[in-house]
Amino acid sequence: MQAVKARLTRSLNFMSHVPVCDNSGAKIIHIISVIGAKTVAGRLSEAAIGDLVLASIKKGKPEMRKQVVYAIIVRQKRPFRRANGERIQFEDNAAVVLKDEKGNPKGTIFKGAIAKEVCERWPSVAKIASIIV
Repeated sequence: MQAVKARLTRSLNFMSHVPVCDNSGAKIIHIISVIGAKTVAGRLSEAAIGDLVLASIKKGKPEMRKQVVYAIIVRQKRPFRRANGERIQFEDNAAVVLKDEKGNPKGTIFKGAIAKEVCERWPSVAKIASIIV
């Protein structure tokens, strides 16, 4: 897992509900924790694009619901700044559900665009992505 080459604004709070943009069977996930987040004592962790989160599935197929899974944030509404100075903002927040902690996606099709920062950090997600912004 590489560092992200952008100044990311952390926009997805602990306990946020995020829609899933793949065909894994999950529709909405609930962020439980951000893996590797470093914060001040007492402050809740926040997630940004490319972050690995631990999440509970709130809506989806009955066999998927109430499971705790790993996910990667691939889109966020809040604008963030790239190294070349441009600001990127997506229409919605979105995540991709993973099979394991190593970054292998559970779904085989991703709906919508995926940020370039995610593809640099998670090559297995980049293989499946059709639109990279």
